Amino acid sequence: MRTIPDSELIINSDGSAFHLHIKPEQLSDKIIMMGDPDRVNLTASFFDSIECNIQSREFHTITGLYKGKRITALSHGIGPDNIDIVITELDALANVDFESREVKKEFKQLTMVRVGTSGGLQPHCPIGSYVVAAKSIGFDGVLNYYEGRNNITLNDFEAAFKQHVNWNPLHCSPYVIKADEELVQRVGHDMIQGVTISAIGFYGPQGRYVRMPLANPDLNSKIESFEYEGDTITNYEMESAPLAGLGRLMGHKAMTVCTIIANRLAGESNANYKGSIEDLIKTVLDRI
Repeated sequence: MRTIPDSELIINSDGSAFHLHIKPEQLSDKIIMMGDPDRVNLTASFFDSIECNIQSREFHTITGLYKGKRITALSHGIGPDNIDIVITELDALANVDFESREVKKEFKQLTMVRVGTSGGLQPHCPIGSYVVAAKSIGFDGVLNYYEGRNNITLNDFEAAFKQHVNWNPLHCSPYVIKADEELVQRVGHDMIQGVTISAIGFYGPQGRYVRMPLANPDLNSKIESFEYEGDTITNYEMESAPLAGLGRLMGHKAMTVCTIIANRLAGESNANYKGSIEDLIKTVLDRI
């Protein structure tokens, strides 16, 4: 049995995970995730009772009861690098004995639903709609650092995408991953189910031109015209692919659902989306 070295899994002196600062007993196996720490307070406002409330950096965690279900609401901050931190520490909290630093004999499966905001890329994804990332394309490269990547990715889809967009070899190699199918149906059976891109940044990596010209200015138009076995790319965000990919590698159920706050085709956006995200959070709480 491997003993995980201190340098590989850092545990704080109070027995909590290094970045999240939560202890194993403070984590539920049902987790609703979001980028914004303040949105954790919004989520917890629907709880019947609160068990713990912990803030560390951009990571805000509240565990409580909602209609008899024990749920953890957690913020992961922005970007795929944060997802690598959060999912690894959540898995360790569930499946590593923090005293012996050994993997537990009995595996505990986590159910993780990320609720986010996104920009739509297709006419059938208007502002205010909910889009489930049934499949995700990761532009981030996170999954490429882990063994077994090709065993869980959709490699023919990936090859077709790279060929269609004439993928720049200077970028991270993209990967295509399915979210957990049962969870997608349970949470998103009445929502748009699409293909979501997880970008490595918000501006240039998503084709936004503010002051610095883009290296690949036609990438978004190629993305919008891509189709593979009936699938088109519906929206852009920054976390769905590493969440689904790392979750699948670790044996957890994971998915992302976003409310569309901008339509990139129409050049429109809505910065006042509080009501829409609030309704989506309540739906996910009921279905998780």
